[in-house]
Amino acid sequence: MSFCDHCEGQRFDRARVLRALRQLQKELRDGRRPSPDATIAMALEAIRNLDIPHIEFVEPEDEVIH
Repeated sequence: MSFCDHCEGQRFDRARVLRALRQLQKELRDGRRPSPDATIAMALEAIRNLDIPHIEFVEPEDEVIH
């Protein structure tokens, strides 16, 4: 058994998103405090900049864990 490419990709992408948000959190702690709306906009932009690809679904040939 193994993880399908989609699930493996999601695990990797989730880790990248969390790292980006933690980095933004650190930057906000060290600098000025923007408004809540600006903070959310900055978080969304940080995630958009990761350029996370969309993975096409392929039918598995053996047992796969989702």
